[in-house]
Amino acid sequence: MTALPPFSIVVPAFNEEGAVQDGIREIREVLEGHDYELLIVDDGSTDATARLAREAGAEVISQPENRGYGASLKTGIRAAKHDLLVITDADGTYPASAIPAIVTGLADYEMVVGARIGANVAIPMVRRPAKWVLRRLASFLAGREIPDLNSGLRGMRRDLVERYEHLLPSGFSFTTTITLSALCRDHLVKYEEIDYHARIGDSKIRPRHAFDFLLLILRTIVYFNPLKIFLPIGGLFFVAGLGKTIYDIVIGNLSESAIFAFLAAGLVWAVGLLSDQISRMGMRPNR
Repeated sequence: MTALPPFSIVVPAFNEEGAVQDGIREIREVLEGHDYELLIVDDGSTDATARLAREAGAEVISQPENRGYGASLKTGIRAAKHDLLVITDADGTYPASAIPAIVTGLADYEMVVGARIGANVAIPMVRRPAKWVLRRLASFLAGREIPDLNSGLRGMRRDLVERYEHLLPSGFSFTTTITLSALCRDHLVKYEEIDYHARIGDSKIRPRHAFDFLLLILRTIVYFNPLKIFLPIGGLFFVAGLGKTIYDIVIGNLSESAIFAFLAAGLVWAVGLLSDQISRMGMRPNR
């Protein structure tokens, strides 16, 4: 067995007493003989999650109240002692057997994402349409195919997380944000195919989170590459104005609406160019 470099595993957990012990045992079995630390961040659970995690042999960081998935990850990452980081969930969905390949990939890549595209993927059907739309939109705006936008199993180098920590939200959008940040800034990102099991216990994701993810995608792209948003919008106004102008010429009655459409296109493009300059001035060069 080839030894893995030292790494830290951070697992946010909120009311996961039904799955946390089995998840810890699986991780310990898969990684026996390797140098790693396992941090369970108890996010203000009201059940026995923290106690059961300690009994299973994990180090537990307890937060006094529920602060959110992203906040728990940031707390665990700050406390982690190694520079190679792996995050996963406590609900039994992600296979611990994928962790060695993810850690190995960090030798060449800055982030390795467990893409839920394996032979056995138990994503509820009701979520798949929204996930597909959001993934396609993000892929188009980022300019790269994204097999899995918000997988909760991934490895990252600490300096990548620290570089974008100020952008990372406290909620479920943590993984989406760091994915788009890394891709938009041309960091080396690898996708490792994994399976995805049915979760144990109740999901914390709600339908309203789909809108939050959509807003997050648009906001992140505007931050890194605003022209990806403003150029197409301005183009729609320009095409509308051109079409209205041709129609007015045919009927022999020029109207103000075509002029307004052209003006709107110019205004949107001008705002996009200004935003792009601000974005480039505010970006630190890649290290």
